[in-house]
Amino acid sequence: MMTQASFEPLGMPMVYLVDDEQVVRDALAWLLRTRRLLSEGHASGEAFEAMLDANPQVAQGRWPSAPSCLLLDMRMPGMSGLTLFDRLSERGLLEGLPVIFLTGHGDVPTAVATVKRGAFDFVEKPFSDNSLVDRIERALEVSSAALTRRRQGQALQRRLADLTEREQEVMRLVVAGRPNKLIADALDISVRTVEVHRSRVFEKMEVKSAVELANLLRQLPPG
Repeated sequence: MMTQASFEPLGMPMVYLVDDEQVVRDALAWLLRTRRLLSEGHASGEAFEAMLDANPQVAQGRWPSAPSCLLLDMRMPGMSGLTLFDRLSERGLLEGLPVIFLTGHGDVPTAVATVKRGAFDFVEKPFSDNSLVDRIERALEVSSAALTRRRQGQALQRRLADLTEREQEVMRLVVAGRPNKLIADALDISVRTVEVHRSRVFEKMEVKSAVELANLLRQLPPG
């Protein structure tokens, strides 16, 4: 059975800071250091996107590889925080990278609307240090859970790819609740051959029963 303990530990959490004001980035980085959290600052949405484009893990669907979140200023020269958020959404990165918007008072209605579109949260300036760090830590927990689900899904796909075509046929009928005799009739093979294939399916998928196998396959994304 796939559990988080089946994998190498996730890496050190990382908080990405995207704000055009150096003083804000420095203050946030200092605050995070006092809470033993790593951070990486970028002065613009363009700079953050350039970092993503240069990272091969992004194209491979393996980024972020450690729990991460993004503190994103809503209003910046050039690419706005909203535009960067939309681009991250289009790239399918928001699940592993929860976004917390830093907003001014006038941006609150927009920030609320963005949360409804998938942003994790927003924090109004000036913000409480403790409240902000609490939200960051919660976002990192959400990211960690998402990365664990991604690992489990990828491991499941690898197991499925290791099955032969006949084993996949037997597996589908086992999951459908067919007994060995009916599977043998459906595939025009002997009951003994069905038993051998069924045993190999259970071994490769690391399950002990048809119920456990069915529950495992429910983790697959639709489609």
